[in-house]
Amino acid sequence: LQYMSGFGNEHVSEDPRCPGALPDGQNNPQVCPYGLYAEQLSGSAFTCPRPTNKRSWLYRILPSVCHKPFKPLEEGHLTHDWDEVEPDPNQLRWKPFEIPKAPQNKLDFVSGLHTLCGAGDPRGRNGIAVHVFVCNTSMIDRCLYNSDGDFLIVPQQGKLLITTEFGKMLVEPNEICVIQQGMRFSVEVFGDTRGYILEVYGAHFELPDLGPIGANGLANPRDFLVPVAWYEDREVPGGYTVISKYQGKLFAAQQNFSPFNVVAWHGNYTPYKYHLEKFMVINAVAFDHADPSIFTVLTAKSTRPGVALADFVIFPPRWGVANNTFRPPYYHRNCMSEFMGLIKGYYEAKEEGFQPGGASLHSMMTPHGPDADCFEKASKAKLEPERVAEGTMAFMFESSLSLAVTKWGLQTSNRLDKSYYKCWEPLKSHFNPKCK
Repeated sequence: LQYMSGFGNEHVSEDPRCPGALPDGQNNPQVCPYGLYAEQLSGSAFTCPRPTNKRSWLYRILPSVCHKPFKPLEEGHLTHDWDEVEPDPNQLRWKPFEIPKAPQNKLDFVSGLHTLCGAGDPRGRNGIAVHVFVCNTSMIDRCLYNSDGDFLIVPQQGKLLITTEFGKMLVEPNEICVIQQGMRFSVEVFGDTRGYILEVYGAHFELPDLGPIGANGLANPRDFLVPVAWYEDREVPGGYTVISKYQGKLFAAQQNFSPFNVVAWHGNYTPYKYHLEKFMVINAVAFDHADPSIFTVLTAKSTRPGVALADFVIFPPRWGVANNTFRPPYYHRNCMSEFMGLIKGYYEAKEEGFQPGGASLHSMMTPHGPDADCFEKASKAKLEPERVAEGTMAFMFESSLSLAVTKWGLQTSNRLDKSYYKCWEPLKSHFNPKCK
């Protein structure tokens, strides 16, 4: 597969089978090359300032409007009902989410979506949702698009071959991809597959401002990859199913052709992927433990300056060199909500219990921090340069919203670790008023 590089760039792409498919000098000629239809996909209001104006022009064999009416689709455990169960402020941790075994229970990406927690309302264009996906079969003659917002997809087990209207992307564990609002895509898998999704409605993901860091660092724009144009001119007499996620529910419509019929496109509103190993880590090199905001890959800003609707933060392999410092994460109470997942390895603050494919949620102002074993080891460790998180990749979805957990997350999934709180019980007092 081929890609173009750059975050938020103006890209131009056409399938090499149809050279000159892009109209010359205008977006919407009276007759497009090859008899194609011109269709604009707008990811922002027409009147947004130029730096935030997102749109792409697609040149396709048939326009997206050619489909039968949408009908409700009851499938999976997708929800935006945040009042299913009573609020729970406790520290929550989930064991790895189970992947059903095929062929007894075949699940594709859509039917394998399960909402874990969230807040806000897609109708009001302000909020987020956290989903997990577990699947064992590919989407066949069906695609999904999200009318509510953007999907940031984090595969944890198994690679995803994602076909979009803009082209194909292969996304493997330790990579992420973003499918922005309205973009149609289909997911092919190659066995048991699992991962996490951060959905935001009301904002698009951006690179965080760097401030005193300067022009370079964290996730560099050049490392984001965008697919190149690829089309299929395929009729589907049995019906192709187009699924819309709309106001938190799924709807399905039928059409008799593949939606991936875009021969050429240009614009700055695209799907994209990023490899987490490309992240340029910034860290404390003298003393103390820096706040985890220095590990932000992408942010979706709220209307309040400096406050994120959602941040995507990673904890990659790095050097720890701080002197006279407790090096693991500090004990913390936060005005933000912190959802964490583990792609691979062992998270430094909780080597036991927090497993790849599992998750944790530390809600707004709920205390959390290293378990007792981690505290004792780090308090007595000889401080010398050391590699931290080698072979590990943990991540955090952090939000300024107070997240509600779904009934599936608390009860139906049967993956909640009810003994989580016990990891702090062995902590003991070291207080000695006679010893400073």
